[in-house]
Amino acid sequence: MSQSVKRAARIVDSIAAEPKTVVQLAEEFELHRSTMFRELQSLEEVGYARRRKDGTYTLGFHLVSLAQNSLESIDLRDVASGPLRRLHKVVGNTVHLAALMDDSIIYVDKVEDASGVRMYSRVGAPVRTHCSGVGKAILANIDVGHRDAVLASTDWAKYTENTITTRSGLDVELAAIAEQGWAVDDGEFEDFVNCVAVPIISRAGAVGALSLTAIRMVEDLDQLKTRLPLMQQTAQQIARELG
Repeated sequence: MSQSVKRAARIVDSIAAEPKTVVQLAEEFELHRSTMFRELQSLEEVGYARRRKDGTYTLGFHLVSLAQNSLESIDLRDVASGPLRRLHKVVGNTVHLAALMDDSIIYVDKVEDASGVRMYSRVGAPVRTHCSGVGKAILANIDVGHRDAVLASTDWAKYTENTITTRSGLDVELAAIAEQGWAVDDGEFEDFVNCVAVPIISRAGAVGALSLTAIRMVEDLDQLKTRLPLMQQTAQQIARELG
């Protein structure tokens, strides 16, 4: 891949995370402002970036449209949409849906409580596999070779005191998850957030997972675990509809 294409992709990633000005991007990528301005103009021309009224750049509508089309092509997201929203009406808080796509685990849907605190997760973004409920629920239900491939790019960053930072430590937890049928995120990415997750296992194997996430002060793990039977019923329904 040419350097210019790599840089364009990195610029898109940067403005997806947070809208930024030409000056901010020039400093981030160590480029002259005029060079960065030309890069952004090119991205604007193809609809991958757009300039906002405040002078910052964010994702262009064409790129957003492509991303939406890509998400709509995922069978799991389409099949799970109804069951996921029915589950949310009963349990509240935030419900996530993640899909195993080749060697990556991606958030493909999310239903948030309008009155709650917004979660860090973003539809279309990769899951932090070593410190998320959905990531661990999926990893526990795939073979070791596939697990190796999914974890190959893991940075094992320590986000909180509860984050698992070694493969051996993760494997021990995954063995327990495989036996019990569900996973947790016990404040492993953000120490004030916890979740429970269950895998979605169709005839093709583990294809995804769904989770219920809450602020610890609102609902702790023991409270969230009382919702596991309903979550498992939802996961089984989705799996049946997938065939």
